Amino acid sequence: MSEQNAIKIEGLGKKYLIGHNLDGGRPKTFREALTKGFKSALTSVRNMAQLRQLVAGDEIEEFWALKDVDLEIKRGDAVGIIGRNGAGKSTLLKVLSRITEPTAGRIEITGRVASLLEVGTGFHPELTGRENIFLNGAILGMSRKEIQRKIDRIIDFAGVEKFIDTPVKRYSSGMYVRLAFSVAAHLDPEILIVDEVLAVGDAAFQRKCHALMRELANSGKTVLFVSHNLRSLRELCRTGVLLEQGQVTGVGPIEQIIDRYQQTAADVQSVARLGAIEAWVKAEGREDGSNVFRLSLTARRRVSLSELCLIVTGKDEERLYILNQQNSFEMPYDLGPVSLQLRIDQTGPALVEGSYMVGVYLKADGKPYEDLAIARLEVPARKGFQTFYPPEVRGVVEPEFAVTVAAALEKQ
Repeated sequence: MSEQNAIKIEGLGKKYLIGHNLDGGRPKTFREALTKGFKSALTSVRNMAQLRQLVAGDEIEEFWALKDVDLEIKRGDAVGIIGRNGAGKSTLLKVLSRITEPTAGRIEITGRVASLLEVGTGFHPELTGRENIFLNGAILGMSRKEIQRKIDRIIDFAGVEKFIDTPVKRYSSGMYVRLAFSVAAHLDPEILIVDEVLAVGDAAFQRKCHALMRELANSGKTVLFVSHNLRSLRELCRTGVLLEQGQVTGVGPIEQIIDRYQQTAADVQSVARLGAIEAWVKAEGREDGSNVFRLSLTARRRVSLSELCLIVTGKDEERLYILNQQNSFEMPYDLGPVSLQLRIDQTGPALVEGSYMVGVYLKADGKPYEDLAIARLEVPARKGFQTFYPPEVRGVVEPEFAVTVAAALEKQ
């Protein structure tokens, strides 16, 4: 590997085996349950004998989350990894962090790696915040003296002074993330890997994190950052990597890769998979200023749907507003193979003419899923509406309003 590379990846692949129940439900009789249990046990014994992954289900599907990935990351670069949900971004970071073993390929890493991927990873819940700082430092190969020199800065940055000697299992998700990021960033990593987990923190803390990551990158450290916030990626990263269906389809300057990603998002097929649910969206902008959205949801197995809304986004996937189901049906809703179909009519305020994206946020079986680029909304110029101002001056919405002259000024 070149001395200029912090990470070199060759032919990387990660395969998962997914089980599906063909009958789509629980056994109806004791005999069915007994037969199904016996078949499942027999399959498990066969898989163990063949040293294969144990998977429950009547039908086994191979799914490659990453396939034939070749990538070189330069030392001291700040790299943003971009892609739609399911593109393989988080899987790639887990493999690089040695949380998940690759199925195929080779990875060479030069330097100490610190990663912050998911809320709840990296800390022992029964230990206090202070004890977890020392534990993480020891895992990274640091001496106790090194950690003691940095511990005050770590605690101060995280803002958890009052609770540093409290077991972290009692922390809120925001406190947990603040301390976990502070530990990962301050314990002298040569490579820092950060996933979308920073979204849990508040805006002020996110700004502190971005500033610290910029400082690390400027000091020669390597930063890998996954985020759906394109503005953050523009501000922080110099290089972009575009992932599509588990494969690297583009590497280059961050602006160029973001533009390419947005172009691919424009070619969406109006369908996205969110966990076990398949979501289909169609959006239509009309000349009277109204918009019509159609949403269809189906699931291969029965799932409990507890939250649902459409998200309309503008440039850099900036969220403009949401449209929820407005109590049109009772939640939670049991969703299955029979599709749930909704029509949403938005009458105001009118969007300025232009191109927007429509996504879906939902919570299924208690787990949140989101895809911000499922369908494209093309808003035409309003019929009969006259203005001297171009779209880039007018913002994104045009509310109805009236102007009244309260008093006239006399000429002097």
